[in-house]
Amino acid sequence: MASSRCIAYISNKLGNAKMRKKSVLLAELIRNRISSLYLWNGRDTFTYPMARYPSTPGPEMSLFARIVPGEKRCAVLKNWFRRKGEIWDGDEETLFLNELDSSYAEQLVNAGVLIKDDEDYLFSNSQWQGFGEGIFSIRYALKTLSDMGFHHIALRKASGIGFGTTEYMLTHNATTMWETWWRSEDVYSRNHPMLGAIAEWMSSSVAGVSVHPTTVGGRQVLFWPRFPKSATMLKFASSIQGTPVGDFAIAWRFENLPEDKSKYDSALVTVRIRLLVPPGGSGMLRLPLPSSKTTKIRISHTNSIPDLDAARDEANRKCMNRRKHGLGFHWNWEYDRQRKKWYTHSSRKSIGTACESFLFNLTPPEWSEQADITHDVVSRTDSKLSAGLYDLIVTNWKLEKEEEGTGRLGNIPQYFHPNYNPGPFCNDSHSFDWHIDDATHII
Repeated sequence: MASSRCIAYISNKLGNAKMRKKSVLLAELIRNRISSLYLWNGRDTFTYPMARYPSTPGPEMSLFARIVPGEKRCAVLKNWFRRKGEIWDGDEETLFLNELDSSYAEQLVNAGVLIKDDEDYLFSNSQWQGFGEGIFSIRYALKTLSDMGFHHIALRKASGIGFGTTEYMLTHNATTMWETWWRSEDVYSRNHPMLGAIAEWMSSSVAGVSVHPTTVGGRQVLFWPRFPKSATMLKFASSIQGTPVGDFAIAWRFENLPEDKSKYDSALVTVRIRLLVPPGGSGMLRLPLPSSKTTKIRISHTNSIPDLDAARDEANRKCMNRRKHGLGFHWNWEYDRQRKKWYTHSSRKSIGTACESFLFNLTPPEWSEQADITHDVVSRTDSKLSAGLYDLIVTNWKLEKEEEGTGRLGNIPQYFHPNYNPGPFCNDSHSFDWHIDDATHII
């Protein structure tokens, strides 16, 4: 199907109508065959019918790639949240537990990292507080959740702790991504891009900038920042998207946060967003739906862009200073060879240090008058941006409590309840089918 879509896409760009038509028909034929197979069980789970366990890739890739039939999209999305985590009994993790004091093990149980079964301690893959997905599904799981209105769940997966998370790698002193979620001393690489799709998602969804699906040559980007429900999860993000016409950049942050952090999941706050579109480029702006009826969104811009190099240098200086002070990940496991026991070691690391974008160091001579674009956002109308620097202020953004679900091994029942409305995105008929000029959702 992906190959047929690729040929159709290229044929369309080359003006070969005959080949385009032939390839589109073949791609649709294969799509329908996949759908009939994965919906064969009648449960709308989009799982391979002969699989003993929920298969992956499954609903996440099929929703992202516009394979699931339009009338089934919301049902498949809701049923995806039925999936649960699994116990993991890999060799290295078992050896680790055998050489771990019970006091540490109890701490990990209380932190939600380990499962206790009678007197046994067990690691587990968490479906919604970590990852059980592999090389293909990790990308589609995160992107689909973010695109379909469940960005907060994608954030929870990516920021999870314990086995099956990047935090687990960091606790074992990783400075590069591993090839697997589990530890390997002799087979799998500890410097490998297999699970690296999380990095692309951080830029395109957490920060909110990516090459537009329909652009050619990177001339246009899509600015689509998404925010967490609670500020306890994340307070700011930024990214730069390089293209042949120059660097596009985005940064956003919560402002006016209450001093009392217990209100981080209930307060009304301001979100400030900065966007940079280089000369010769253009951007499409798409914002998340307002979180309350009083939310207002205003935008201003300037063509008089200040010294970018100076702003970058200043931001880099501040960031390097934070890194030198070790404001990143703060501990790791160490092994006592004499006692043959694992123990925790506190340390100040530069890796994981959070730094704000250079865009907030820019002070242009003047901004244009603010324009209210709240109506456009509510009606889900993208705004086209020409070259320049943009400043957006979102007022009365309502923070909310994060969804809990049923624990590390559990699922999220409130999202597959029969009466639950999963929102407008799975019902959007515009995204039911793949469009021939869309290079992002080919597969």
